[in-house]
Amino acid sequence: MTAFDDSTAFERAATVLSENDRGTYTVPTKGLYPFQWNWDSCLTALGQRHIDEARAWTEIETLAAHQWPDGMIPHIVFHVHDDGYFPGPDVWKTGRPTPTSGITQPPVMGFVLRRLYEEAKDRVLADAKARALIGAADAWHRWFYAARDPEGTGLVAILHPWESGRDNSCDWDAALARVPTDGVEPYQRRDTSHVDAAQRPHKAEYDRYLWLVQRFRGLGWDNLKLHDASPFRVVDPGFNAILIRSDEDIAALGEALGMTGLATAARARVAKARAAFERLWSEEHGQYLCLDRTTGTLVESRSVGGLLPLFAGLGTPERQRALAARIAEWRGATRFGIASHDPADPRFEAKRYWRGPVWLIVNYLVADGLARCGLAEEACAVHQDSLRLIEGGFAEYYDPVTGEGLGGGNFTWTAAMVAELVRKRAA
Repeated sequence: MTAFDDSTAFERAATVLSENDRGTYTVPTKGLYPFQWNWDSCLTALGQRHIDEARAWTEIETLAAHQWPDGMIPHIVFHVHDDGYFPGPDVWKTGRPTPTSGITQPPVMGFVLRRLYEEAKDRVLADAKARALIGAADAWHRWFYAARDPEGTGLVAILHPWESGRDNSCDWDAALARVPTDGVEPYQRRDTSHVDAAQRPHKAEYDRYLWLVQRFRGLGWDNLKLHDASPFRVVDPGFNAILIRSDEDIAALGEALGMTGLATAARARVAKARAAFERLWSEEHGQYLCLDRTTGTLVESRSVGGLLPLFAGLGTPERQRALAARIAEWRGATRFGIASHDPADPRFEAKRYWRGPVWLIVNYLVADGLARCGLAEEACAVHQDSLRLIEGGFAEYYDPVTGEGLGGGNFTWTAAMVAELVRKRAA
């Protein structure tokens, strides 16, 4: 790999963002992901703002425009026809005016909105856009607790591995094994025509992914029914931490905009979630774990999802230091961090989707949390790993042992994170 300075890194990142820009939304990468993805777009806006603030706001406006009437913001918006991706709108059949998927993704929108607003150069634009978008983020959060926490525990469940953003994590293995495969319609994957199959989920996982889609589709995508009807119901600490952090940010943004009622409601959600969250701590593993809502037990799986609670400043200072120690341990076992799964776990795979590789977006969120928890040196080390990795290209994800770029190339959110990191470092 050849090193290059921040200026060159930013220029290369800007080029990738431009190549994947479709005017009002950005695709993650050509070929492999030809539509608009939810948390991709929100995190992409963080990088876009350093090039064109108005364009960054547009990215989120386009996503929010496809919010469902019940408040859910779907994980994919199919703006154009493209048969290079599976499963497409003909499989989801959600009946939306512009086709969308029927599930969601990690709600980083609130976090991004606050950052765009507070650090905007164009204050007039920021005020207008934030006022127009905060309601969508708030409605989405209210939907989460209504549809994915029907018993009012304070924690929400994901109903499909794709909702987690960490699609093929080892965290899902046990719960996914309960999902049947009988009756799965014949299908032809497209991802393995773009990327080496050794870097993608196995067919056994894909069959179960599709069974869940068919199950939810058979229920007419009625979000009042899906939770109890799903054999896959997992409380992911990473997902819930993102929701808590974004609710905090919605509350702060609401207060700044004079929306006191919205802010008060968001803070109440945060308080309840924080009180419930420590149930996910495992003293044995020294980190947070997923909770299988079907069995009521913690999942014995040490992934980066259990480190993401730093992003919301969750846990006692002692537990936060334990998470930082876990990160240091994993970084010490590989050349680059942060691996998406514990390198000491026999299931660790350095090149397979979310079962070991490094993702710059996760590095960014974890490092933000480390800094928030007063662990600035540790945050800086994670940022340095991220910038070392892109010397080999703007890949979707990376082998933490060799640094090899994996998955899709010229990847939007990788470029966005680089733009964000180098501009923040220069500030």
